[in-house]
Amino acid sequence: MRKLAITQNITLDGSIEMLGDWFDPTDQDPQLLEATRRQSERADAMLLGRQTFEDFRGYWPRQTDDQTGITDELNQIQKYVVSSTMTDPQWRNWTLLTGDWIAQVRALKGQEGRDIVVTGSITLTHALIVSGLVDEYRLFVYPAVQGRGRRLFPDGYEMPRLHLVEARGFQNGVCLLRYTN
Repeated sequence: MRKLAITQNITLDGSIEMLGDWFDPTDQDPQLLEATRRQSERADAMLLGRQTFEDFRGYWPRQTDDQTGITDELNQIQKYVVSSTMTDPQWRNWTLLTGDWIAQVRALKGQEGRDIVVTGSITLTHALIVSGLVDEYRLFVYPAVQGRGRRLFPDGYEMPRLHLVEARGFQNGVCLLRYTN
């Protein structure tokens, strides 16, 4: 059975919505980049909302000298896109999830394979959290305070205590925190 992992870049004050310039995907500490690669190796699928998918599609495939390796990873990984309006994602290795996509995600989790990773996609992330489908949270905490923006957990949502499985700091001040339910 596969795990569903939320992988988010997050500010110290809990914002995952990037309204400022606190995150640059091409400016990575070598140790942080290695940790990111290890997270990617655990996954064989990404689940994305339409807007994040379009943002990724508009940026990553156009990179011609990507030293991070993220472009190659994103071009190769199976991408599941949740959308009621998109008809042709125009990027290789994609599957469109429409209708009862929660049931489709449950079915994907029941298949053999590695992790399914969700990143960005705030509305989708909130729906997955509320539906109880998230197995792990992988948070890259940036030493920035944004003071605004949507948070990882929906307003008013409560959950039992999470269990810390990894905590690691990097030279650029970013910390990786991994939690399971």
